[in-house]
Amino acid sequence: MSQNDSSNWDTNYEWKIILLLSLTFGLVGLDRFILPVILQSPNSTMGVDLGLTPEDGGMLAGYLGMAWGISAFVMGYMADKLGRRAVLVPAILIFSLMSAFSGLATSITFLVIVRVIMGFAEGPVASTGVAVAFEASKPSRRGLNNGIFQCMISLFGLALGPIIAARLLESYDWPVVFMLVGAPGVIIAVIMWYVIREPLKQVAEKEGGEPTPELSMKSVLSMFGHRNAKVAPLTLICAMGGIFVIAALLFAYLTAPDVAGGLGLDAVTASYVFSAVGVGGCIGQFAMPALSDIIGRKMTTLASYILAAVFLLTFSQAGPESTTVLWILLFFSSLFNFAALAILAGPVAAEAAPPGMLASMAGFVIFAGEFIGGGISPIIAGGLATEYGLRAAIYFAVCGLALGFIVALFLEETAPRKVAHLHLGKEEATPPM
Repeated sequence: MSQNDSSNWDTNYEWKIILLLSLTFGLVGLDRFILPVILQSPNSTMGVDLGLTPEDGGMLAGYLGMAWGISAFVMGYMADKLGRRAVLVPAILIFSLMSAFSGLATSITFLVIVRVIMGFAEGPVASTGVAVAFEASKPSRRGLNNGIFQCMISLFGLALGPIIAARLLESYDWPVVFMLVGAPGVIIAVIMWYVIREPLKQVAEKEGGEPTPELSMKSVLSMFGHRNAKVAPLTLICAMGGIFVIAALLFAYLTAPDVAGGLGLDAVTASYVFSAVGVGGCIGQFAMPALSDIIGRKMTTLASYILAAVFLLTFSQAGPESTTVLWILLFFSSLFNFAALAILAGPVAAEAAPPGMLASMAGFVIFAGEFIGGGISPIIAGGLATEYGLRAAIYFAVCGLALGFIVALFLEETAPRKVAHLHLGKEEATPPM
């Protein structure tokens, strides 16, 4: 069945694979973001047992992000060469096992090694997942479907994660919590093995076409022919920088005393405020890519950046007197920040890819965003927080979002509906010969 054959689209497979990708990416979020919560929770002895500080938390998040970025590109390339199943299923198994092994850590060195391996395994889920979702989706639903599966990283990791961690820590020690959250991924990997298809190979076999060409350095360089292949990675760095600085250091900002530049909230109240990141991010990753199917990728991304920066800056000026105000400001900032991430790493990256290079293109865009935005940014922000106070880390994220808006001005519109509308408008404006 050709990808362009809308009349015979396999909607059953489309929704089945989007559901599996959603659960998988939700587990990625839970396994990735539960570490800062466990580390900073008053019910956990992890920080004391391993001698970790908030700056170490930023470092761990940074190393994982850099590993994620490298592997998103490298393994995305391999997914285009070897197939989706051969890359995606082992990746799910490995990141689930590494999450469980985090509970066996006896030193920061051991934990760094485990989290770096975990990052290498999670990267392919992002890049290959985008490719699988894109290939399974009817063109008019590309933004919607990418938004559905990507929003689960926010829902599971940042909205439900703190609640799950808090509940489990009431009954279990922190090592057991890590092992419990890692277990479901093994089940998902087995199901994924039997469900996932290799669409490009199927098209070649059914339509009698030529096999997918062998990937080479020349084909890799061909990825950069589209303007968005150059612009999207640069602007995604800014979106991911905002998200992962907040994910790594927000809880510390909320609970630290005023003398340390924090708000001095108790752990329960801080968890409530922190949940706004996950709820807002989930809605943003779902709703805004779907909206971009209608009004365009560029317009939606620009609006997301500027609104995220404004709400986050306002949040940084709010005091601890009203947790409801803090929650609302953080909710909208996260909604628009995650929206920019989902649009750029999903449909924008996929629509800029040359034939047969979907996972590679998504992987390269994610590599840039993760390695610098998700990897280096939390490390820089952790240093700023140590030197100038925790609020300085938030200012750093705001500046990154403002820069992301400027870079996004150079994006080229690629949403199928919007492009078709613009093309029709040009034809109508052209006088007959």
